[in-house]
Amino acid sequence: MLTSVRVPEGIDDGAVRRRLLSAHAIEIGGGLGPLAGKVWRIGLMGHSSRPENVLRALSALGECLQEAGFRCDPREAAAAAEPLLRH
Repeated sequence: MLTSVRVPEGIDDGAVRRRLLSAHAIEIGGGLGPLAGKVWRIGLMGHSSRPENVLRALSALGECLQEAGFRCDPREAAAAAEPLLRH
């Protein structure tokens, strides 16, 4: 399973991905071809798809986006996703 997420306007996708990897040891892919710089590709298979890992990735991405100047609340995003992952 591969999930594509649109990179918010004005956010440097490479900088966020590098920060996610260096600070959280989470690697996500950038868009390819015409989607380069426009989407992130997040793999959610096997161990990565466990609810606790999805929540960890979501929270870490939110933190990195905040650091990049994007207004978001990683705790709110994780709280919204948690019931969907616990069914």
